Amino acid sequence: MTPTSLRRWAWVHTWSSLVCTVFMLLLCLTGLPLIFHHEIEHLLGDAIEAPAMPADTPRADLDRVIAVAQARHPGKVVQFLSREADDDTFWFVTLADTPDATTLRKSVAVDARTAQVLAEPELGKGFVNLMFRLHVDLFAGLPGKLFLGLMGLLLVAAIVSGVVLYAPFMRKLDFGTVRRERSRRIRWLDLHNLLGIVTVAWALVVGATGVINTWADLMVQYYQYKELGAMTARYKGLPVPTQLGSVQQSVQGAQALEPGMAVALVAFPGSAFSSPHHYAVFMRGHEPLTSRLVKPVLVDARTAQVTDSRELPWYLKALLVSQPLHFGDYGGLPLQIVWALLDIATIVVLGSGLYLWVARKRAVPGTPARASAGQPSGAAP
Repeated sequence: MTPTSLRRWAWVHTWSSLVCTVFMLLLCLTGLPLIFHHEIEHLLGDAIEAPAMPADTPRADLDRVIAVAQARHPGKVVQFLSREADDDTFWFVTLADTPDATTLRKSVAVDARTAQVLAEPELGKGFVNLMFRLHVDLFAGLPGKLFLGLMGLLLVAAIVSGVVLYAPFMRKLDFGTVRRERSRRIRWLDLHNLLGIVTVAWALVVGATGVINTWADLMVQYYQYKELGAMTARYKGLPVPTQLGSVQQSVQGAQALEPGMAVALVAFPGSAFSSPHHYAVFMRGHEPLTSRLVKPVLVDARTAQVTDSRELPWYLKALLVSQPLHFGDYGGLPLQIVWALLDIATIVVLGSGLYLWVARKRAVPGTPARASAGQPSGAAP
């Protein structure tokens, strides 16, 4: 690599790192508790648990489940019926003032066996939600998500440029060398480079999947416009039904069409994931990967008859697969611990990069600036 190209890569690495580092530190700090969000919710007493019953206990009729939730909030309409991938003992019923409302929502957790109300969790409250909102959109909605997506792209640029610079820098040193006899800045430079190259694959995966997640709202809107629009085209212009058919029958129709899958979500007519004329029943598989992918089945909201079912487009599949990769929540506690350790190492890389940049600025004026690997504008010895 020529000195000119080395300087260019160093410039890319320095400024892409400096622009995104503070926000990446925030994401790493907020992402750490999110890796263990289930465990934290149990610790804080926020987790919902249904009473223990035999696994073959019959499930309550879904129309009864809906009625029980609506009785708690008679002035609201149901938007969604959903359940956790790893717990089918209760349903979440989400209600709002109108089918398409995004605020003032209420949630009721209903036992799937007895149709008894278990809890009414406050949406948008609690420590885990605070961390989640900071991590996802900085409490700024779609603009916040897109801004963090831009920061994620800068992170990817910083990682790639750091790898390019790492090779020529390490020609004179053995891998993993930390020169403890040198100055504090040099020790931090070596540690920064070492941790940076060790975590490079993980940081690229988490950074890239994080960028994909910031585009989720736009992907869903495009899906509604193109895919869902095509699936419901023949209903265009028809009056919106005032009487809805049975949710239980609608779900049974979807299960008959996809017998090897389980219900993940039922979107009610007029809500974000359905049309004014349909129940959208989203089915998922039972394996670690297929449980993250869903297949929509549209059911006529008046007749409870299945009208269409299609595979999700590739971009929504990419989104759904990227989410467990981003948070490391598809391999149980061992993988969560690995994700947490790599997150902490990345925090050290980001923090040491800032320190090295500040230390360079404080250096004696006139010191030649030489490119270093894997750190923002710190000088290699």
